[in-house]
Amino acid sequence: MSVHTNYIEVATKGRRDVVDLSRQLVEIVAGTGVQDGVVIVFVPGSTAALTTVEYEPGLVKDLDAFLERLLPHRAEYAHHDTWHDDNGAAHLQAAVMGPSLAIPLVNGELALGTWQQPVLVDCDTRPRKRRLVVQVIC
Repeated sequence: MSVHTNYIEVATKGRRDVVDLSRQLVEIVAGTGVQDGVVIVFVPGSTAALTTVEYEPGLVKDLDAFLERLLPHRAEYAHHDTWHDDNGAAHLQAAVMGPSLAIPLVNGELALGTWQQPVLVDCDTRPRKRRLVVQVIC
């Protein structure tokens, strides 16, 4: 087994900013020369998450609205009392989606559906610089 480790640096706006990672992942995979395996993407931190969506403006708005309905920013969270901050919802929203993705790599291509793009969702209440870990395993 061989592991190729790379990183993606992303500056986000916070407040559930959604960033398409497709181009960066394709470039990383191409650079490894790996044809078959798995691509693991992980975002360190507890207020950002990774998922796949059809990356288009309507769905990005729908995702934002859904997460706000599920875990509203202005609700009361014990986390706010503990740390005297305002990002309790961000921690929970990120936890619901999760910090990682595993994407099969087949014949040198990410095995994604036509309307499926891997995205970072930064749920924090402020802009952040995120450094994602990408491992191509074969």
